Amino acid sequence: MAQTETQIAETPQPKATLKWYGFVRNYFTFDTRESKAGTDELYYYVPLDESVQADGTDINQHPTMKWSAITSRLGLDVNEYKIGKVNVGAKIEADFYSGLPGVTGTAQFRLRQAYTTLNWQSGNNNKYSLKVGQAWHPMAADMVHSTNLEIGVPFAPFSRTPQITFDYAPGKVSLTASAIWQMQYTSGGPEGASANYIKYSNIPEFYFGVNFKGDNGLLARVGVDLLSIKPRYKGEASMLQNGDTVKYTALVDDRITTVSPFVYMQYKGDKFQFRAKSILAQAGEHMNLNGGYGVTAKANGLDEDGHWEYTPVRYSSSWVSMMYGKKWQGILFAGYAKNLGTADALLVDYTDTEGSEYANIANNYLSKNTYANINSMWRLAPGVVRNWGKLALSLEWHITSVQYGEFVKQGGVSYVSAKNGMAENNLHWITNHRLQMMLKYSF
Repeated sequence: MAQTETQIAETPQPKATLKWYGFVRNYFTFDTRESKAGTDELYYYVPLDESVQADGTDINQHPTMKWSAITSRLGLDVNEYKIGKVNVGAKIEADFYSGLPGVTGTAQFRLRQAYTTLNWQSGNNNKYSLKVGQAWHPMAADMVHSTNLEIGVPFAPFSRTPQITFDYAPGKVSLTASAIWQMQYTSGGPEGASANYIKYSNIPEFYFGVNFKGDNGLLARVGVDLLSIKPRYKGEASMLQNGDTVKYTALVDDRITTVSPFVYMQYKGDKFQFRAKSILAQAGEHMNLNGGYGVTAKANGLDEDGHWEYTPVRYSSSWVSMMYGKKWQGILFAGYAKNLGTADALLVDYTDTEGSEYANIANNYLSKNTYANINSMWRLAPGVVRNWGKLALSLEWHITSVQYGEFVKQGGVSYVSAKNGMAENNLHWITNHRLQMMLKYSF
């Protein structure tokens, strides 16, 4: 006799299995140059540009050293719970990543991931998956071979975000669609890095991807990220009233919409692995990529509504990584990023005597890990890892080189070309060497 819906709902379900995991991780780093870095200076971005003093000394050319265990991690996986034919799982994960203001402080336990998954199959073996919660951004999930904390940033996307992600896998080819919000990794804007820009947009970030998984260790993805934000929801406007100019705060329809496509492939053999990714990012700062966006126009004149218009900074970022071995592992990472400038001309703030037009860098809203005068950069990172079961010891050498341009200075203000948002005079390379050792015990 068939069960009724009420009987199915009341049937005892198998208990979920809980699996704790995590690791204790210590990093030691030595840098030959002052650099921009986060998370107790373990999360590396770029070497600082030269700052030459009257005596000819570049005061940023000096070594630094750090040692920290704040990236130790604790997580819980929940599996094997079923509701009818649907497998239900969950993950919650945290570490001590935040809470270190300035040069000292106490690390705080903070959320990394927290999501629920639903997986099921149809009669013709089609597979479906739904993920709801905070998890890796779909463009950041495939990571480089490396033991460094930033995992390839700013050449590789890096972000964990609140999201709803749906996967449909009828065979070797699968489809992914996501609606994404922002929390820790946010867009830049007039009030600094903030999740308010997507909050007032009322439109989530969207991701669409196609994946191919072969039988011989091959995996390939192509996808596109769509983001539409409102950098401001109110602005200054003015109007004539009884013959007088009256200024007032108006609701404005500021908005910038960007499209960032990418391609990824990997090969995984018995001992050898290879991965590569390339992305053409428009305003990719919310994924820890270089870039951002700038102002092209301000409607602040009489009888104008006070809105601003924007254009994205475009960056081409690519990387490859390889790993060989099991107990002893050799790893190699190489990345290259190129500033392609803004899509449209920026608002002109200054014109020199020769008629060249420039934009104030204060009207450029860039990633926290970059500078407006970066033109290109590359990184090469060879390393070796020794594994003893759950214990791993690694040593990596990171060479990061950045091509900086020189700002145009006028009245204490720094300017870039209004034509493309770049600083292209006096191009010069600045290089840092980072020696990093890591000891990790996993459980």
